[in-house]
Amino acid sequence: MVEPNDELIEKVPLSFLDVETTGLTPRFGDRICEVAVLRCHDGETRAFESLVNPKRPISPGASFVNEITDSMVEGAPLFDDIASKVLEFLEGAVIVCHNAPFDLGFLSRELELLNIEMVDNPVIDTLRLARKYYDFSSNSLGNIAKYLGISVDIKHRAMADVHITRAVLSRFLDDFAEQGITRLGQVLALQGAYRRAPRRRRPVALPPILEEAIQMNKDVWLRYVSQGGDVTERMVEPKEIVAYRDYLYLVAYCHLRQDERTFRLDRIINLR
Repeated sequence: MVEPNDELIEKVPLSFLDVETTGLTPRFGDRICEVAVLRCHDGETRAFESLVNPKRPISPGASFVNEITDSMVEGAPLFDDIASKVLEFLEGAVIVCHNAPFDLGFLSRELELLNIEMVDNPVIDTLRLARKYYDFSSNSLGNIAKYLGISVDIKHRAMADVHITRAVLSRFLDDFAEQGITRLGQVLALQGAYRRAPRRRRPVALPPILEEAIQMNKDVWLRYVSQGGDVTERMVEPKEIVAYRDYLYLVAYCHLRQDERTFRLDRIINLR
Protein backbone atom coordinates (compact mmCIF):
# COMPACT_ATOMS: atom_id res chain seq x y z
CA MET A 1 0.00 0.00 0.00
CA VAL A 2 1.35 3.43 -0.96
CA GLU A 3 1.52 5.91 1.91
CA PRO A 4 -0.31 9.22 1.19
CA ASN A 5 2.92 11.24 1.15
CA ASP A 6 4.52 8.75 -1.26
CA GLU A 7 1.78 9.31 -3.85
CA LEU A 8 2.77 10.96 -7.10
CA ILE A 9 1.56 14.55 -6.86
CA GLU A 10 -0.30 14.14 -10.17
CA LYS A 11 -2.42 11.37 -8.60
CA VAL A 12 -3.39 13.32 -5.49
CA PRO A 13 -6.70 15.25 -5.30
CA LEU A 14 -5.94 18.95 -5.02
CA SER A 15 -8.42 21.55 -3.77
CA PHE A 16 -7.37 25.10 -4.64
CA LEU A 17 -8.85 27.52 -2.11
CA ASP A 18 -9.09 31.29 -1.96
CA VAL A 19 -11.12 33.66 0.21
CA GLU A 20 -11.81 37.37 -0.04
CA THR A 21 -12.38 39.11 3.26
CA THR A 22 -13.65 42.24 4.97
CA GLY A 23 -10.17 43.09 6.24
CA LEU A 24 -6.80 41.84 7.26
CA THR A 25 -7.29 39.10 9.82
CA PRO A 26 -9.96 37.24 11.79
CA ARG A 27 -8.26 38.15 15.05
CA PHE A 28 -9.48 41.70 14.44
CA GLY A 29 -13.04 40.52 13.82
CA ASP A 30 -12.85 40.36 10.01
CA ARG A 31 -14.88 37.77 8.09
CA ILE A 32 -14.99 35.99 4.75
CA CYS A 33 -17.03 37.81 2.08
CA GLU A 34 -16.27 35.46 -0.83
CA VAL A 35 -14.95 31.89 -1.13
CA ALA A 36 -13.91 29.77 -4.09
CA VAL A 37 -12.70 26.17 -4.29
CA LEU A 38 -11.54 24.26 -7.37
CA ARG A 39 -11.15 20.52 -6.82
CA CYS A 40 -8.94 18.70 -9.36
CA HIS A 41 -8.40 14.93 -9.54
CA ASP A 42 -7.75 12.43 -12.34
CA GLY A 43 -8.27 15.04 -15.03
CA GLU A 44 -11.64 16.18 -13.69
CA THR A 45 -12.42 19.50 -12.02
CA ARG A 46 -15.33 20.71 -9.90
CA ALA A 47 -15.78 24.32 -8.87
CA PHE A 48 -17.65 26.09 -6.11
CA GLU A 49 -17.78 29.83 -5.49
CA SER A 50 -20.04 32.12 -3.55
CA LEU A 51 -20.23 35.60 -2.15
CA VAL A 52 -20.79 35.50 1.61
CA ASN A 53 -22.68 37.91 3.84
CA PRO A 54 -20.05 38.66 6.49
CA LYS A 55 -22.50 40.42 8.82
CA ARG A 56 -20.11 43.34 9.10
CA PRO A 57 -18.93 46.14 6.78
CA ILE A 58 -16.14 45.51 4.30
CA SER A 59 -13.20 47.80 5.06
CA PRO A 60 -12.24 50.41 2.43
CA GLY A 61 -8.81 48.81 2.10
CA ALA A 62 -10.24 45.36 1.42
CA SER A 63 -12.88 46.66 -0.95
CA PHE A 64 -10.21 48.55 -2.88
CA VAL A 65 -8.34 45.28 -3.44
CA ASN A 66 -11.18 42.81 -4.12
CA GLU A 67 -13.78 45.26 -5.49
CA ILE A 68 -16.49 43.64 -3.37
CA THR A 69 -18.89 46.12 -1.80
CA ASP A 70 -21.36 45.89 1.07
CA SER A 71 -24.28 46.05 -1.36
CA MET A 72 -22.91 43.06 -3.30
CA VAL A 73 -22.96 40.78 -0.24
CA GLU A 74 -26.11 42.10 1.42
CA GLY A 75 -28.28 39.33 -0.02
CA ALA A 76 -25.57 36.66 -0.14
CA PRO A 77 -25.74 33.49 1.98
CA LEU A 78 -24.14 33.39 5.41
CA PHE A 79 -21.07 31.19 5.80
CA ASP A 80 -23.28 28.88 7.83
CA ASP A 81 -25.28 28.21 4.67
CA ILE A 82 -22.29 27.15 2.57
CA ALA A 83 -19.91 25.62 5.14
CA SER A 84 -20.91 22.04 4.31
CA LYS A 85 -20.31 22.64 0.60
CA VAL A 86 -16.87 24.10 1.21
CA LEU A 87 -15.94 21.14 3.43
CA GLU A 88 -17.24 18.71 0.80
CA PHE A 89 -14.85 20.19 -1.76
CA LEU A 90 -11.92 19.95 0.68
CA GLU A 91 -12.58 16.43 1.95
CA GLY A 92 -9.67 14.04 1.37
CA ALA A 93 -7.72 16.54 -0.72
CA VAL A 94 -4.50 18.47 -0.42
CA ILE A 95 -5.45 22.12 0.06
CA VAL A 96 -3.53 24.54 -2.15
CA CYS A 97 -3.43 28.28 -1.40
CA HIS A 98 -1.22 31.26 -2.08
CA ASN A 99 -0.45 32.44 1.46
CA ALA A 100 -2.13 29.52 3.21
CA PRO A 101 -2.07 30.96 6.76
CA PHE A 102 -4.28 33.83 5.57
CA ASP A 103 -6.95 31.72 3.84
CA LEU A 104 -6.91 28.89 6.37
CA GLY A 105 -6.89 31.31 9.28
CA PHE A 106 -10.16 32.80 8.04
CA LEU A 107 -11.64 29.37 7.29
CA SER A 108 -10.68 28.15 10.76
CA ARG A 109 -12.36 31.14 12.38
CA GLU A 110 -15.57 30.73 10.39
CA LEU A 111 -15.75 27.05 11.33
CA GLU A 112 -14.96 27.87 14.95
CA LEU A 113 -17.95 30.22 15.05
CA LEU A 114 -20.11 27.29 13.88
CA ASN A 115 -18.55 24.87 16.41
CA ILE A 116 -17.09 22.83 13.55
CA GLU A 117 -13.60 21.40 13.87
CA MET A 118 -11.02 22.79 11.46
CA VAL A 119 -9.88 20.39 8.73
CA ASP A 120 -6.41 18.87 9.06
CA ASN A 121 -5.60 18.28 5.38
CA PRO A 122 -2.07 18.48 4.00
CA VAL A 123 -1.42 21.98 2.65
CA ILE A 124 0.67 23.25 -0.25
CA ASP A 125 1.42 26.97 -0.08
CA THR A 126 2.58 28.42 -3.41
CA LEU A 127 3.73 31.57 -1.63
CA ARG A 128 6.06 29.60 0.61
CA LEU A 129 7.34 27.59 -2.37
CA ALA A 130 8.00 30.81 -4.26
CA ARG A 131 9.97 32.27 -1.37
CA LYS A 132 12.04 29.14 -0.79
CA TYR A 133 12.67 27.92 -4.34
CA TYR A 134 12.55 31.04 -6.55
CA ASP A 135 13.80 34.62 -6.57
CA PHE A 136 10.89 36.66 -7.91
CA SER A 137 11.05 40.45 -7.57
CA SER A 138 7.74 40.24 -5.71
CA ASN A 139 5.98 37.13 -4.43
CA SER A 140 2.47 38.43 -4.93
CA LEU A 141 0.33 35.98 -6.88
CA GLY A 142 -0.20 38.45 -9.72
CA ASN A 143 3.49 39.24 -10.08
CA ILE A 144 4.50 35.56 -10.12
CA ALA A 145 1.85 34.82 -12.74
CA LYS A 146 3.03 37.69 -14.96
CA TYR A 147 6.64 36.56 -14.64
CA LEU A 148 5.63 33.03 -15.70
CA GLY A 149 3.52 34.31 -18.59
CA ILE A 150 0.21 33.29 -17.00
CA SER A 151 -2.80 35.40 -17.94
CA VAL A 152 -4.08 37.39 -14.97
CA ASP A 153 -7.65 38.60 -14.48
CA ILE A 154 -7.55 42.28 -13.62
CA LYS A 155 -10.08 41.67 -10.82
CA HIS A 156 -8.69 40.31 -7.57
CA ARG A 157 -11.58 37.89 -6.93
CA ALA A 158 -11.60 34.46 -5.31
CA MET A 159 -12.20 32.19 -8.31
CA ALA A 160 -9.83 34.18 -10.52
CA ASP A 161 -7.10 33.78 -7.90
CA VAL A 162 -7.88 30.07 -7.57
CA HIS A 163 -7.28 29.51 -11.29
CA ILE A 164 -4.08 31.56 -11.18
CA THR A 165 -2.85 29.56 -8.17
CA ARG A 166 -3.53 26.33 -10.05
CA ALA A 167 -1.56 27.55 -13.06
CA VAL A 168 1.34 28.73 -10.88
CA LEU A 169 1.52 25.42 -9.02
CA SER A 170 1.49 23.55 -12.32
CA ARG A 171 4.53 25.51 -13.48
CA PHE A 172 6.26 24.97 -10.13
CA LEU A 173 5.63 21.22 -10.31
CA ASP A 174 7.13 21.09 -13.81
CA ASP A 175 10.28 22.72 -12.45
CA PHE A 176 10.36 20.39 -9.45
CA ALA A 177 9.93 17.32 -11.67
CA GLU A 178 13.16 18.24 -13.46
CA GLN A 179 14.86 17.89 -10.08
CA GLY A 180 13.21 14.51 -9.40
CA ILE A 181 10.62 15.99 -7.03
CA THR A 182 7.40 14.25 -8.09
CA ARG A 183 5.75 12.99 -4.91
CA LEU A 184 3.56 14.79 -2.38
CA GLY A 185 5.94 14.17 0.51
CA GLN A 186 8.83 15.64 -1.44
CA VAL A 187 6.88 18.80 -2.24
CA LEU A 188 5.80 19.20 1.39
CA ALA A 189 9.41 18.72 2.52
CA LEU A 190 10.64 21.30 0.01
CA GLN A 191 8.01 23.77 1.21
CA GLY A 192 8.68 23.31 4.88
CA ALA A 193 6.28 24.16 7.68
CA TYR A 194 4.11 27.25 7.73
CA ARG A 195 2.44 29.10 10.59
CA ARG A 196 -1.32 29.22 10.68
CA ALA A 197 -3.00 32.42 11.70
CA PRO A 198 -3.50 32.67 15.48
CA ARG A 199 -6.84 33.09 17.14
CA ARG A 200 -8.89 36.25 16.91
CA ARG A 201 -8.17 39.28 19.06
CA ARG A 202 -10.41 42.24 19.69
CA PRO A 203 -10.94 44.47 16.61
CA VAL A 204 -8.43 47.27 15.95
CA ALA A 205 -7.89 49.62 13.03
CA LEU A 206 -4.84 49.10 10.81
CA PRO A 207 -3.40 51.59 8.31
CA PRO A 208 -4.88 50.68 4.88
CA ILE A 209 -1.39 50.77 3.33
CA LEU A 210 -0.18 48.12 5.75
CA GLU A 211 -3.33 46.05 5.42
CA GLU A 212 -3.07 45.95 1.62
CA ALA A 213 0.70 45.34 1.70
CA ILE A 214 0.25 42.24 3.86
CA GLN A 215 -2.62 40.87 1.76
CA MET A 216 -0.81 41.46 -1.54
CA ASN A 217 2.74 40.66 -0.32
CA LYS A 218 4.07 44.11 -1.25
CA ASP A 219 7.12 45.77 0.25
CA VAL A 220 6.57 48.92 2.27
CA TRP A 221 8.90 51.71 3.36
CA LEU A 222 8.70 52.75 6.99
CA ARG A 223 10.37 55.11 9.43
CA TYR A 224 10.74 53.50 12.84
CA VAL A 225 11.70 54.74 16.32
CA SER A 226 13.37 52.14 18.52
CA GLN A 227 12.88 51.86 22.26
CA GLY A 228 16.10 53.82 22.70
CA GLY A 229 14.90 56.65 20.48
CA ASP A 230 16.96 55.81 17.38
CA VAL A 231 15.19 56.54 14.07
CA THR A 232 15.79 54.27 11.08
CA GLU A 233 14.28 53.98 7.63
CA ARG A 234 13.69 50.52 6.19
CA MET A 235 12.13 48.68 3.29
CA VAL A 236 10.32 45.61 4.59
CA GLU A 237 8.17 42.75 3.32
CA PRO A 238 5.25 42.46 5.79
CA LYS A 239 4.30 38.95 6.92
CA GLU A 240 1.66 39.31 9.63
CA ILE A 241 0.43 41.30 12.62
CA VAL A 242 0.77 39.66 16.04
CA ALA A 243 -0.53 40.70 19.44
CA TYR A 244 1.72 40.42 22.49
CA ARG A 245 0.61 41.69 25.87
CA ASP A 246 -0.69 45.23 25.34
CA TYR A 247 0.86 45.89 21.92
CA LEU A 248 0.53 44.96 18.26
CA TYR A 249 3.60 44.11 16.19
CA LEU A 250 4.35 43.90 12.50
CA VAL A 251 6.37 40.80 11.62
CA ALA A 252 8.29 41.53 8.42
CA TYR A 253 11.36 40.58 6.43
CA CYS A 254 13.72 43.54 6.78
CA HIS A 255 15.84 44.18 3.68
CA LEU A 256 18.24 46.32 5.72
CA ARG A 257 19.02 43.52 8.19
CA GLN A 258 18.42 40.69 5.69
CA ASP A 259 16.37 38.87 8.29
CA GLU A 260 12.91 38.72 9.84
CA ARG A 261 12.21 41.49 12.36
CA THR A 262 9.30 42.71 14.48
CA PHE A 263 8.17 46.36 14.64
CA ARG A 264 5.81 47.69 17.27
CA LEU A 265 3.02 49.45 15.41
CA ASP A 266 2.89 52.46 17.68
CA ARG A 267 6.59 53.13 16.93
CA ILE A 268 6.13 53.33 13.16
CA ILE A 269 6.04 57.09 12.54
CA ASN A 270 5.70 57.05 8.75
CA LEU A 271 4.63 54.45 6.22
CA ARG A 272 4.27 54.27 2.45
